[in-house]
Amino acid sequence: MKICASLGRPSDMLEALGADMVEVRTDILGHLPDTKGIETVVTFRDGFDASLLPEGFSGIVDAGTEMLHDVPFRTISSVHDYDKTPAGQVISDTLNTMSSDISKGAYMVRDFEDLAHILKASRETKKEHVILGMGALGTVTRIRQKILGNSFTFAYVSGPTAPGQLSLGEMRRLGDDCMITGIVGDPLEHSRSPAMHQAAYDASGVNGKYLIFRSPSLARIEDCIRGYDIRGMNVTIPYKESIMGHLDALDADAEKAGAVNTIANESGRLKGYNTDIHGIEAAFQNIRCQMNGKKVLLMGSGGAARACIIASLRNGAEVSITGRNGLTVSRLSSEFGIEPIEKGSADLSRYEIIVNSTPIGMYGEGEYPADIRGLTGDSTVLDMVYGADTGLISEARSKGCRIATGEDMLAMQGARAFEIWTGVSGMFDIMRAEIRS
Repeated sequence: MKICASLGRPSDMLEALGADMVEVRTDILGHLPDTKGIETVVTFRDGFDASLLPEGFSGIVDAGTEMLHDVPFRTISSVHDYDKTPAGQVISDTLNTMSSDISKGAYMVRDFEDLAHILKASRETKKEHVILGMGALGTVTRIRQKILGNSFTFAYVSGPTAPGQLSLGEMRRLGDDCMITGIVGDPLEHSRSPAMHQAAYDASGVNGKYLIFRSPSLARIEDCIRGYDIRGMNVTIPYKESIMGHLDALDADAEKAGAVNTIANESGRLKGYNTDIHGIEAAFQNIRCQMNGKKVLLMGSGGAARACIIASLRNGAEVSITGRNGLTVSRLSSEFGIEPIEKGSADLSRYEIIVNSTPIGMYGEGEYPADIRGLTGDSTVLDMVYGADTGLISEARSKGCRIATGEDMLAMQGARAFEIWTGVSGMFDIMRAEIRS
């Protein structure tokens, strides 16, 4: 990996000595500092000004779309779109017609289709180039230099000079062939998965980076996983069921549950797993709650609810389901042969175990599909929402209920996913400690 460190202030040069190149942006620094003989890119965003270059300058000048003729140094022509990513053919046509030595394009990535356009453009741009995605979704383009055929990639020193950049130190550590995993969903602001998986990478010694793939759709996700050599992804709201149409195979638990929360890229073959089931079982095991013979009331009817049904039934529990969406509750009750209960009519005193799989308490408040005031001290409660003192948990605590934590569930499903991707087991305690920190 050839890394160009983008300087955000003059003192950054002291920390940039480990870079292959440095970038000096005149709109940020205003002048060209001593770059210690390191290959230098001088970027002019406000028009080319030759007076800022020292005599005998032998680096590279990026003058944006301004054409430079008969100059004694190498040049970059660059385009930036901070709103969107054009079609791949449009990008490659633009970059191929530039008269500079290197063509550079940087584009805001909004979804997987944009990432796929960058892949296509990289394959069809025949001249020396640098093509990068901006924003969190575009970060993957910065650590896949070889795949994109980029001449070099960028990193920051003291602070990002473009959205989606990683630090020079992290880029040096990762290199071009690091393992990439991540999470796909929308929204993802509250997710603890990035922190706990990065903690597992650090503890295990596996050289990897866990990225956030927030996208409003799944279109072309499979092309991006394969094309960018992404080892796997966790899947969360709202895609646990719809992701299945983008995969090549399912493991037995995912097929039975009809929901996927983990994807593994097995040499280009995308396989779906449901590690939520392991997480739910672990959450109850950790408080020594036996599910066998118990009556379970499940609130919610999405992908996580499917995992709860599987975990409950295979551990000998009897399940009833209620939810805010009567149609999906009815569908799940018919599919699994469990009792449906109309919203608001469940008597919680009938159940030894109450599970919430709705996002109430994490992505905003709302009314639970059962009256949680009916909890008794004999109940065991699992709220899959984590990192928040939800209304359900507060009520359960006030009634003296046993509480199985969403943190335990999250850590165990994450540890199982990490094992699928890396072959490294035993990361539960590391992940749970990171969540609780």
